Amino acid sequence: MYTSTWRYARISPRKARLLSDLIRGKSAAEALSILSFSKKRAAIMVAKVLKSAIANADEKGADVSDLYVNASFCDGGPIMKRFMPKDRGKSYAIMKRTSHITVSVAEGAPEKNEPRARNKRGKAAEAS
Repeated sequence: MYTSTWRYARISPRKARLLSDLIRGKSAAEALSILSFSKKRAAIMVAKVLKSAIANADEKGADVSDLYVNASFCDGGPIMKRFMPKDRGKSYAIMKRTSHITVSVAEGAPEKNEPRARNKRGKAAEAS
């Protein structure tokens, strides 16, 4: 497993998570294709982190054509707090959010987790 992280990226984690969730479990080439055709600003940032993870794998001797996105997530970073003056002496807070974008790639095929059979109450059925 080869990981790359962009810490303190100047984008809201909520916006970056949309694209992190989109590429999870896809092959590396397919994930790059998805990100290149996305219109969102976070796509450029997530693509840079993915390319860095692929380069890390290549440096360690992995087969680049056989990579898939093993894990992709975005955590919140520190918030820069700024204030905008308003009427009557008030001021409103402006939260400039940052995020930590992490992408991890691995060799082989992604593992598919089969959903377990459920009974009427929604609990997993016991294996007999």
